Amino acid sequence: MDPRPTIDSGVFRQLMGRWATGVSVVTAREFEVDAGLTVNAFLSVSLAPPSVLVSLTREADTTPLIERSGRFAVSLLAADQRALSERFARAISPAEKFRDLPFHRGPHGLALLNGSLGALECRVVSHTPAYDHLLLLGEVVYQELGPGGSPLLFYRSGYGEARGEDTVRLPPPP
Repeated sequence: MDPRPTIDSGVFRQLMGRWATGVSVVTAREFEVDAGLTVNAFLSVSLAPPSVLVSLTREADTTPLIERSGRFAVSLLAADQRALSERFARAISPAEKFRDLPFHRGPHGLALLNGSLGALECRVVSHTPAYDHLLLLGEVVYQELGPGGSPLLFYRSGYGEARGEDTVRLPPPP
């Protein structure tokens, strides 16, 4: 008999939705193909050397590009970039995600989204399988600060935003 309690996936999803996060878009490039997806499972790991961790679903079209190229970029979305978050969260072709998209390339050729709070290019130093996801540890090889502003936030399966220095608007309870 399994001594572990049964975990209800709906309750777990609701619980994790109570953890407010920022929103980012992770991009990759292989040959002439760009791919990207919206990610809120992103964190700083170390300052020496500068490194970050992202958690990507194995089913995402971006994941195999990163595995093969050994590089990824992260753009930290500003409050006014909700439409970009929604675009990169959709199950549409990479070409459609990048159509008429304002971006520029970092020195390693990866797409960095214009207007973001900042962006990084990373070299993958390790990848760890974790159930249906892949945890990618990346050493930062390029960084840039964007124009500043307020972050786009995700909370309770909805978008929130910082308004000024001392107010945060969160989505209403379900």
